[in-house]
Amino acid sequence: MNWLKAKSNREYLVRILIMMLLPWICVFVYCFFQKRSLADVFIPCSEWNDELFYFKQVEGMVKYGYPHGFFGYNESHALKLSFASWSPFLVIPWVIWGKLFGWTFLSPILCNITVLSLVMGAFVVLTKPNWKQEITLGVLFCLFTPFVRYLLSCTPEIFCFCVLILFYGISISEIRNEANWKIILLFCIGVLGTFMRPYLILLLFLPCFFWIKRNRWKGLLGSILVLILSMLGYALINHFLLAEYLTDVFSMDWIEVFIEQGFLRGIRYDVIKLYQMGKDFLILLYDGVRRGALPGAIFAGFSMVIVLLVLQTIIDITKKKVENVNGKEFVVAELHLIFACIGMLIALLLAYSLNDGSRHLLTFIAAGIFLISLMENKYWGKPILLGLSFIYLYILMAKTPYDYQVPFVDSERLTELEKIQEALDQTIVLQNTQIPSFDNDVIWVLGDYFTDGTYKRTTWQLLYALPEGMGISCCEKYYVSTQADSLKSKYLATVNGGELDQLFKQKDYMELFRDEELVMYQLR
Repeated sequence: MNWLKAKSNREYLVRILIMMLLPWICVFVYCFFQKRSLADVFIPCSEWNDELFYFKQVEGMVKYGYPHGFFGYNESHALKLSFASWSPFLVIPWVIWGKLFGWTFLSPILCNITVLSLVMGAFVVLTKPNWKQEITLGVLFCLFTPFVRYLLSCTPEIFCFCVLILFYGISISEIRNEANWKIILLFCIGVLGTFMRPYLILLLFLPCFFWIKRNRWKGLLGSILVLILSMLGYALINHFLLAEYLTDVFSMDWIEVFIEQGFLRGIRYDVIKLYQMGKDFLILLYDGVRRGALPGAIFAGFSMVIVLLVLQTIIDITKKKVENVNGKEFVVAELHLIFACIGMLIALLLAYSLNDGSRHLLTFIAAGIFLISLMENKYWGKPILLGLSFIYLYILMAKTPYDYQVPFVDSERLTELEKIQEALDQTIVLQNTQIPSFDNDVIWVLGDYFTDGTYKRTTWQLLYALPEGMGISCCEKYYVSTQADSLKSKYLATVNGGELDQLFKQKDYMELFRDEELVMYQLR
């Protein structure tokens, strides 16, 4: 109470609360304009199929510690346990939330908003922005509509956003007032980020810089050790805990060429690949600006962040006056984010598919918003340019429902889910629950052809009705048709009336469920 008597402290507390409420306000405003409520968000109506895997894996982790069926692709599976091709560290907040409050279709949304709210409050505590900076941050946050879209989803991008926001908040606090615990915390966040997504190892170079600056050789040797252990840790996670994807998640040709053809040929190959992929990057960027296609729109927003950071860094290096955390000291954080952005861009061009990998750049745009909001010199130009680009790219040009439309409950889909859940609860019982087993696996066939040559995707959203702990193997039709007599999974879901449906009907497999869209068989 004595602390609250000071006017400055009361204003400080208000700024913290405003920032913590901002994610909730944005979500409620969005739902209001859609004439829906937050409770109407219903992920089984989403077209993002990654959400099915995340939701059902977490459901199994909450219920049993890990899913008792394998999550994989064409019946691939992890060497240990039963996770899919993404690190289980990504979903830790959801698992904790599910253990505390239960796991329902609304749980990931509530967890996303709560975690981001806490992190944004922590950012204010760590950086102490003034009113001008906080208002700027709030406006840019609202204009960057991917924040709301990912808050209202069952994908873990928000947790990646939170890692970078918290990381740079602590970094700015360390620049102002050095403390060993801050460097330790930065290393912990960097290692956790690396275990979530391997490219976030780029974060570790900033605490390495702080440590080396303070302890010289001890810091250098310790930093090298942390980097090696972090890479080794992710390599072990990837080897033991992750299933093989349908295609290679990372392209490794840019490394293999060094081994197969030598150093100079490797350099030449990588330079040529960067040039060719760079052209494709610019073509997609132009397409995003012209038509609003999301990968290109992300590239455009990402490029704007880099340009503004570089301009501000040049200003800060050349100016004479140093203003509190800004100026020559603040350059360290600016330079590191530029380094991380460029490093991620190079990784994207060399190792990722541009379309699929584009969403990973959203994490760095989010960090750029928070950092740019704190920059003082020539203040208003940067946020105005960034805000106008967000309005154009992510509001005016946001025309693709798949990319931007939040899924709200549909009475027909809800009825279908209830119907299939009732049928499956009576026919599917988990087996061998001490270890993961294909007895608890359902094959989800991506789609199938009909006799007239038309192709139809499987209504995979109905698989949310599978019993808790079941695994899902996402399979292509060619795999299922060629392996029809030797499939490992006990159950299979495919398109009603498709060629596979006819095949398995002829084999006289037990039919568990059928409606106008989906048919499910028990294979053994």
